[in-house]
Amino acid sequence: MEFSFSRRDITRPLKQPNRSIQRTTEHTVLASWSHLQDQFDNLEKHTQWGIDVLEKYIKFVKERTEIELSYAKQLRNLSKKYQPKKNSKEEEEYRYTSTKAFLATLNEMNDYAGQHEVISENMTSLITGELTRYVQELKQERKSHFHDGRKAQQHIETCWKQLEASKRRFERDCKEADRAQQYFEKMDADINVTKADVEKARQQAQLRHQMAEDSKAEYCSTLQKFNSEQHDHYYTHIPNIFQKIQEMEERRIVRIGESMKTFAEVDRQVIPIIGKCLDEITKAAESIDHKNDSQMVIEAFKSGFEPPGDVDFEDFTQPMKRTVSESSLSNSRGDGKSEPKFGGKSKGKLWPFIKKNKGAGPEDFSNLPPEQRRKKLQQKVDELNKDIQKEMDQRDALTKMKDVYIKNPQMGDPASVDHRLAELGQNIEKLRLEVQKFEGWLAEVEGRLPMRTEQARRQSGLYEAQNTSAVNSCAQDRESPDGSYTEEQSQETEMKVPATDFDDEFDDEEPLPTIGTCKALYTFEGQNEGTISVAEGEMLYVIEEDKGDGWTRIRRNEDEEGYVPTSYVEVYLDKNAKDS
Repeated sequence: MEFSFSRRDITRPLKQPNRSIQRTTEHTVLASWSHLQDQFDNLEKHTQWGIDVLEKYIKFVKERTEIELSYAKQLRNLSKKYQPKKNSKEEEEYRYTSTKAFLATLNEMNDYAGQHEVISENMTSLITGELTRYVQELKQERKSHFHDGRKAQQHIETCWKQLEASKRRFERDCKEADRAQQYFEKMDADINVTKADVEKARQQAQLRHQMAEDSKAEYCSTLQKFNSEQHDHYYTHIPNIFQKIQEMEERRIVRIGESMKTFAEVDRQVIPIIGKCLDEITKAAESIDHKNDSQMVIEAFKSGFEPPGDVDFEDFTQPMKRTVSESSLSNSRGDGKSEPKFGGKSKGKLWPFIKKNKGAGPEDFSNLPPEQRRKKLQQKVDELNKDIQKEMDQRDALTKMKDVYIKNPQMGDPASVDHRLAELGQNIEKLRLEVQKFEGWLAEVEGRLPMRTEQARRQSGLYEAQNTSAVNSCAQDRESPDGSYTEEQSQETEMKVPATDFDDEFDDEEPLPTIGTCKALYTFEGQNEGTISVAEGEMLYVIEEDKGDGWTRIRRNEDEEGYVPTSYVEVYLDKNAKDS
């Protein structure tokens, strides 16, 4: 009895799929990964590549957020760097429309930087944070699906091994049964063999034949089971697993697409605000008023001085030194005392010795031109009035508190605020005295600012009050019958200034030559090192012109020279000096 089976018979499914159904669903199959059953390893690599792409995109977005933060920080630092320092001269310069526009630009750039910080924050929360969590979930899901796929593959391989073992056992039993049958027939034909031996051979052949039948039945059962398992493997289990893997991959693709849309939307959301920042910068630029800035320059720097009048003819037939010395002495004797000011003879400009002056200017700002002095005094008065109002507000608050304590003693002792009220009253009184003092100086300056004649200007100020009588008497004593001053009288009244250690340092230096004369238009108290005091109407020598810094160097006599504001004097340069 022969049994033969081919591999094709073993592996062929029990039921073939309907071809018509397969053709109708072909478009569906093409869109499914179920037809990639033999590409398990390639799908595993592809899905890992997809996760790598997602992680790469996360890294890209993260670096973008870092760039946005760095850019925002640099913009803020840039805006802060060019902001005016508080309580500095630079802050005062920002009153012009052009500098106000620049300040507005700096503020808008600060807001502009804030929008880039918003971009960074939103991308971090909406993209990198969400995708990072999604990648972790995706890795777990992928691991689970491919684990199920390997498990199904191992199961079908185990079923195949069982089928192979059953087939080999069936084949072996068939061969044994065939040999036992041939041996029985041989024994049965041999006449020399006993009947007992023939019966034994017959029983052995029947036993082997029965074993072959049992192996056949077992093999058929195993084959049917394997075919069923194989059908389920290729048409149910693996397609389901591959479908889940496909859905997982498609979700990843959709998710990265949504993240890219979010990436663009985050930028788009701040565009209107950035546009407003740029609109405000444009608006600030359009608010610049060059005429207004020019007017502010006038208000900031005008001194209040009147333009000089016509230059009078001066008779140079008499030595000029005599006239200047007599004019100087008349002013000096008017005070009854001399206040020599020793100006440095250094040939440098004004700035070095101004920097040496560490102390503050005079309290009444008399070192400033009239208009600037008026502004400073008015500013001081306004500050004092604010301080008074502040002290009065505190006093009113304490007074109300005291009234409450009087009405409700359990809340506090009324006498506890008396000391503070007394202090506030004293402070207010002191501030009011200060206001009166500065208002007096302000009234004095405002009285000098309007246009006035030369005679009226000479009759005003502290110098006129103290020195008018002395000047007149000295002038009458020195005047000759022809109306000029004499050399002898000038020599007799010349002021002698004692030498100092300061002058000794420059004894070896040759004095600067005289290049002209000047007449003091206003009284100037030279309190800084290197300056010299002059009286209104005084005639002096010019030894160095204004070099653009607003100061002219003059000399009263051989031992007294220094700088005065150019706007305080009327300069008459010699013809030779002008030509040179």
